[in-house]
Amino acid sequence: MEIEHFTRQKLFILISTIMSWAKSKPPDPEDPEVAFTDEDYRRRKAHPNFTDHINAEKLILKLGKTSKRKFSTYIVASGHQYGAGEGVLHYFFKRGWLSETPAIPIFGDGNNFIPTIHILDLAAVLQNVADHRPKSHYILAVDASIHTLQELVKCISKNVGSGRTEKIPTEDALLSKDLTQMHLDMLLVNLRMESGLVKESFNIKWVAQEGLVENIEQIVKEYKQSRGLLSLKIFVHGPPGVGKSTIAEQLCKHYKLHHIKSKDVISEAIANLEEIVAPKELATDNVGEEGEGDDGEEEEQGENVEEAQELLDAVKENMEQNAGQLDDEYVTKFMKDKLKSMPCRNQGYVLDGFPETYEQANDLFNFESEDEQGAKSKIPKYDTLITPEFVISLTASDEFLINRIINLPESIVAGTHYTQDQFLKALNVFRELNTDDKTVLNYFDEIEIHPQFIDVDKLEDPENRFIVKEIIKEIGEPRNYGLTDEEKEELERQAAEECLVKEAQEKAEQERKEAEERAERMANWEEWNKHLEEVKRQEQELLEAQSVPLRNYLMRNVMPMLMQGINECCRIRPDDPVDFLAEYLFKNSPDI
Repeated sequence: MEIEHFTRQKLFILISTIMSWAKSKPPDPEDPEVAFTDEDYRRRKAHPNFTDHINAEKLILKLGKTSKRKFSTYIVASGHQYGAGEGVLHYFFKRGWLSETPAIPIFGDGNNFIPTIHILDLAAVLQNVADHRPKSHYILAVDASIHTLQELVKCISKNVGSGRTEKIPTEDALLSKDLTQMHLDMLLVNLRMESGLVKESFNIKWVAQEGLVENIEQIVKEYKQSRGLLSLKIFVHGPPGVGKSTIAEQLCKHYKLHHIKSKDVISEAIANLEEIVAPKELATDNVGEEGEGDDGEEEEQGENVEEAQELLDAVKENMEQNAGQLDDEYVTKFMKDKLKSMPCRNQGYVLDGFPETYEQANDLFNFESEDEQGAKSKIPKYDTLITPEFVISLTASDEFLINRIINLPESIVAGTHYTQDQFLKALNVFRELNTDDKTVLNYFDEIEIHPQFIDVDKLEDPENRFIVKEIIKEIGEPRNYGLTDEEKEELERQAAEECLVKEAQEKAEQERKEAEERAERMANWEEWNKHLEEVKRQEQELLEAQSVPLRNYLMRNVMPMLMQGINECCRIRPDDPVDFLAEYLFKNSPDI
């Protein structure tokens, strides 16, 4: 519709990007800390890949000036948006969440400043523009933060990932399938910006005025909720040999969770302690090789090393005193630390067999320091951050479990606790721990997380397919990121292979049916021929049996006179032998 045909004034707000400023010269070359403001928009210069954006801005501003009465226009140049889906920063959030790499990358030196704004604050800016129609038609929409790429990535890594970052060359960034050239251009922008108009003239109830770093907890919460990334915590309970570990592995694979086994957690914790302590042991030979660092950080690292050394010594001493076993005190500490780790907090976990007792569960899931109200309450006050949402209790009879272990191959049993004596001992211990008034399942009942009982004996499912299917039905859909490209390709490949196998099976089945039908037809044909021959034989026998009296009659009463007549006819040779024979029989018949 042409502007001159508008019956009343229209308002048009173009949401642009600060990338139309990316190549602008600093407002004060002598002072790089001086920020761009709204009034500098006439001197802006766009990034080469964002020329369409600045051209659109100029066109909209021109239309607003030439048709003020009918077409009012505004340009809102937005900082890089975050909040909810996280926009261009989603790449770092996803890398941290998945924890597939030890560190989140920082492109280049990471010292470039990135203007940002929360998506809800941007919406508030737009609402103010629509309501107040400011005199300036070009508005910068940025929050008050001045953060570098390195600061943003470190903050995301600390609160979503492992806390580690690594700097990589910018040319290596595009090797990732999750990044486009546009994303990289936006992440490498270097601008200090300040919006005086938004700060001084607009009435905004800010969601994150100070920026992402200062509001990271809220931002992480929004990120998880908007993408449905909620941790899933499962505890699998059951006697030895019932299949806990196998089912836990299948659940971890389906839901992309972390398989938590006490033995692995203890080994990992001891290895981490030894790694922390190791530099201290080597430091005496390498004094002076470390560069100058922050004294506070060095002092904190020193304290951590001392604490790690004390704990490691205590753990080793305890294991020596208990024939390689570790007291519940240390096991619970290591397990709690593991459940509080960022990967378990992000994706979730499947606890395999631990805790085994009410006391272990109480120590593991309850808050370390309960207040008086929590102590007096009948319901234990537990930490929702690490406590399972679902408790799966696998049940089976002793006879079923013993038969299952007996039938295991020797290669699987060797080196495990599934030898006959050890298994029976472990089974007896489990039964004793789960027949008291206070069992681990009672603990979950008390905190109103009621277990789901599955009788493995009745299902008769060696591969646990029905069991896992029943558990998945109870838990629901995954709460993690969808399939990766590699997983999609693998599923497509498996589907193609299954299709080929199915087609081959259907073809073989069709050929089998056709062969059976041919064989059946041939058998029927042979049977019919045999039956036909038998009918002919019986008819022949019947005919012969019926012809005997007649033959006797003819031989006795007809054939003698007839033979005489024929002989006489042959001797005389009359002109009409038939008439002669008839005349002969008539004359010589004894009855005439």
